[in-house]
Amino acid sequence: MIKQLFIFLTFTLISLSAAYADQYSAIYPGSDPVAGKALLQKHCLQCHVKSFGGNGSGIYTRENRLVKTSGGLKAQVRNCNTMIGLKLFEDEELNVTSYLNQTYYHFEK
Repeated sequence: MIKQLFIFLTFTLISLSAAYADQYSAIYPGSDPVAGKALLQKHCLQCHVKSFGGNGSGIYTRENRLVKTSGGLKAQVRNCNTMIGLKLFEDEELNVTSYLNQTYYHFEK
């Protein structure tokens, strides 16, 4: 009985987390936030940690953050890609944007 309850609760939590994630990545159709996280870790975090300390997330959570809209988030990711010369493709930029929205910003449109 306990095993069945555990399985049910696990399935329910997985379903809810997927629905929650889809809610915030849906505004960037075709994006892959999991791939975006990997790209962010590979290309962006070193600079963010150096600039903001900790795990680098202070750039997204600070009170005076620059990004205020989903379009602004997309533009900021593109700007960073261009200015730093990361050479990410457009779909990769979208993946990073989707991950950031899902994790930090929570824009719904």
